[in-house]
Amino acid sequence: MYYKQYGNTNMKVSAVGMGTMRYNDDDINAGNLEKCAEIVLYAHEKGINFFDSAPFYCQDKSEIITGMALSQLPRDSYFISSKVNLGTLDKKSSADDFRRRLETSLKRLKVDYLDFYYLWCMLDMESFKKQYDLLYKHFEQAKSEGLIRHITVSSHMQGNDLEKLVDTEAFSGILIGYNALNYRFRQAGIAAAYNKGMGITVMNPLGGGLIPENPEYFSYLTEGSDLTVAQAALRFVASHKEISVALAGCTTKEHVDDAVKAVEGLVEKPAAEIYKEYENSGLALNNLCTGCAYCDSCPQGIEIPKFMDAYNLHIFGKNMADRLKHHWSLPINKAAECIRCGKCEDLCTQHLPIMDRLEEIAQLN
Repeated sequence: MYYKQYGNTNMKVSAVGMGTMRYNDDDINAGNLEKCAEIVLYAHEKGINFFDSAPFYCQDKSEIITGMALSQLPRDSYFISSKVNLGTLDKKSSADDFRRRLETSLKRLKVDYLDFYYLWCMLDMESFKKQYDLLYKHFEQAKSEGLIRHITVSSHMQGNDLEKLVDTEAFSGILIGYNALNYRFRQAGIAAAYNKGMGITVMNPLGGGLIPENPEYFSYLTEGSDLTVAQAALRFVASHKEISVALAGCTTKEHVDDAVKAVEGLVEKPAAEIYKEYENSGLALNNLCTGCAYCDSCPQGIEIPKFMDAYNLHIFGKNMADRLKHHWSLPINKAAECIRCGKCEDLCTQHLPIMDRLEEIAQLN
């Protein structure tokens, strides 16, 4: 296994970590939690020492399963995270509510402390500021008591909002989505976090499954190697000098083996070099929104970057309605409020037909 430094800490973390939101549904439904826990133990055996968990994953069984496995291992042989936000607290923000949620995670994971505790799933600066103001003091109290080692943040922000979050200097590390789909417009945010000494953990290195499900678009990642597209996509992320850990969601031991193979003999490069190497590759992806969010200035208040993110799924033949409803919590009929002023298309660096796409999305109703 290849290991990296986590930001300015003295932690040496595996270049790939295990995301624990993809345990086998059939085993969970059948109550075979021990079988799921075997995947964690296998990953640890293969050198993975970074495990990412959260409430509600896997029918709210993820922390329980992960704890069953980790409790069999020396505490200093792994790093474990969990997450909290107002949603997990039923919109409550008292110190007692925060403590109960944290203690539930500690009990389930069978640990006395978390290495990382995330302010979870920040979608925009407005949401971040609200939750930061209400909850950050509770993070600090828990850290002072030794219940968490590092206060971290999980972000789905687009454009330069990520840089604004980093500038708060309130967090030791950040969890962000980064992959061969969006890397062109995430360079600045990653560079900002790295320059602040933050550990950078990457989720969705396979683009939510879009990359391995569409290998014809991403075969360029495998050139000069014997890797599969999925392995090459994971290696692409892990090879960034700035990135500490690339998370792989593992359901089977074969998934673990794929993740481990992806970083064998890893060579790290600065993000700028990787960008230069691949900037003329994957040209068939030019009709995909890359998430730069320059278009986010709609006079009607339409959150265009989020609608275009969902439209990416449509391009690959997937269900964009579910993405809008369950991930972004956006009403589809909001797209119908477009007045076709053209401002978004003037700002789009890719010159995408945004107005036509919004009209198409509105017709899903």
